[in-house]
Amino acid sequence: MKLLIDTHCWLWWFGDDERLNRTARQWIASGDNVIYFSAASSWEIAIKSSLGKLKLPDSAERYVPKRLADHGMLGLPVAHVHALRVEALPHHHRDPFDRLIVAQAQIEGLAVLTADPALAAYDIEALWGGAGTSPW
Repeated sequence: MKLLIDTHCWLWWFGDDERLNRTARQWIASGDNVIYFSAASSWEIAIKSSLGKLKLPDSAERYVPKRLADHGMLGLPVAHVHALRVEALPHHHRDPFDRLIVAQAQIEGLAVLTADPALAAYDIEALWGGAGTSPW
């Protein structure tokens, strides 16, 4: 399976946070799945880190690429076609980072691993990564 991991699930994975459910952990750890991480998520992490809203053990500039490389995850660049797809998306979600992730998933044919129930309203394969029972 090809998964695009949402920002919070990615951070939970590396923080060994209990909010990431067991099934999501298995999907990420499985060598059978290809895990993608959007440049939009890197941007979100950099912004939150610079504002002091996210504490990382290193600068975002070092933290993100090292973990991607160490765990064989693939970075997904933001292309013009991804950014422009956002215009056609219904306004189920207002977060620009999540809307861009949805656009990337649609264009690239990727399932999205998320704990954001609002993403399931889009025409994507949303996989529940949060604690508790899936809301969809």
